[in-house]
Parts: sequence; C-alpha cells; structure tokens
Amino acid sequence: MTKGGAIYILTNENNSTLYTGVTSNLGKRLFEHRSGKYPNSFTSRYGLNKLVYYEVFLRIEDAIAREKQIKGGSRLKKEKLINSINPEWKDLSHEIGVDWEV
Repeated sequence: MTKGGAIYILTNENNSTLYTGVTSNLGKRLFEHRSGKYPNSFTSRYGLNKLVYYEVFLRIEDAIAREKQIKGGSRLKKEKLINSINPEWKDLSHEIGVDWEV
C-alpha cells in the first residue's frame, strides 16, 4: 500500500515570498511551519505561514513529482496557479481542518 501526499504553497502576510513544499501530512506540516519547529528554516526566516494553495494525491510519489514541476516554474506560473483556486489569496487552513488562521 502506498501512502498519499500533498503539495502546498505558503506565503507571508504581504504575499511577497512563496514556498512550495510536499508532505504526507499537510495538517501536521502546517502546524510545524506555524509553530516555528525549525527556526532556521526558509519559512521561519521569511514568516511564511499562510496556506494559499494545495493539492492532495493518493501516492506520495505523485505529490513529489508535482512539487518538482511547480518548483521548476516561474513565480508568475505559481501566482496563476494560486489565482486559479484562490484569487483573494486567503488562508486555506480551515479547508484542511487547521483552525489556526494567520
């Protein structure tokens, strides 16, 4: 049996910096980002804790492949992807059951 996964894009309060990640547990990973579990990480340094985009996959391998595809694209492509489902760039945490909004 394979384990599922998700890709996600985080930004900061001003939407000025983007981070694309992959995980097998999006809720847990988002909590780690927001709690500062890794204080020297890119997301901690730039205050990236607003979930503006995510996709869920049945296989972690598919999520990893999608993450690589998104990371290989320009910022403009990432913005278009976010705008396709979240044109107001609202925090989508509630959609995955995380109540801690930014």
